[in-house]
Amino acid sequence: MADSIPTVDLSPFFGEGDEDGKKKAKEVISQACSQHGFFQIQNHGVPLELLNRALELSKTFFGYSDDVKRISSHGSGAPLPAGYNRHPEHSPDKNEYMLMFPPGSGFNVYPQNLPEFKEVLEDVFSHLTKIGSLVENIVNECLGLPPNFLKEYNHDRSSDFMAALRYFPATETENNGITEHEDGNCVTFVFQDQVGGLQVRKNSEWIPVTPAQDTLVVNLGDVIQVLSNNKFKSATHRVVRPEGKSRYSYAFFYNLQGDNWVEPLSKFTKEIGETPKYRGFLYKEYQALRMRNKTHPPAKSEDVIHITHYAITS
Repeated sequence: MADSIPTVDLSPFFGEGDEDGKKKAKEVISQACSQHGFFQIQNHGVPLELLNRALELSKTFFGYSDDVKRISSHGSGAPLPAGYNRHPEHSPDKNEYMLMFPPGSGFNVYPQNLPEFKEVLEDVFSHLTKIGSLVENIVNECLGLPPNFLKEYNHDRSSDFMAALRYFPATETENNGITEHEDGNCVTFVFQDQVGGLQVRKNSEWIPVTPAQDTLVVNLGDVIQVLSNNKFKSATHRVVRPEGKSRYSYAFFYNLQGDNWVEPLSKFTKEIGETPKYRGFLYKEYQALRMRNKTHPPAKSEDVIHITHYAITS
């Protein structure tokens, strides 16, 4: 049986003087990121009451009729379809979700009969943006990069987004909530209800990420894997839907602006005599390929585009 997913206490990073606590946290994070790209954080600074309220409001929203939910959606030119969405029937993923972008971006649509939703989600978004910056800085140190390297590389927060998700109960013949995949961004944060279902692949085994009220789940995405030339891993994960009940969660994607160029850094290639494992690419081009996976799912699973599309084969 593979190990469980580690939980890291971030409280040393919110005070002064606890260098030993910071060192221990970075050691655990470095090991997790080099093995499978998944860990959990506690004492992260996001109020538990706020997260619980956001989950309660999402349950209320997803309990509305489809006609009411569809009002809270539009194609406003956002980089992804804003507001309420539901995976098409031919998709193997069985869930519905509401997508929001940074407050003030003009892309967001909220239900008029649930006025508190906007305030709560914007508050959550603000908190997760801050914790995203902190975790990005910790990853920067774990990789041994120059101070603030990732912050300067990924300084534009306009491409971040958050999804409130509902996974439908499993049926007798189907239990996929989200099929096996990796995230294409930099870092993703998840908070979930107590139903469970999230799993990460570690050492060829699927390990359940057990819900805990005071934790956030963190996983690295493809951008970090490419920059580090596979030193840190993009986490492979999935959601297995439980029987008899829906699963509610939020995912916050600490993203990269589309015009950024992504390629293995010289620190992990030229400076140490290693061959680059990926060719460089514009991030928005990769985003477009991943979106096509969803809008036009390939008939064969092996034709789904992953970061291996840019891999350099020897």
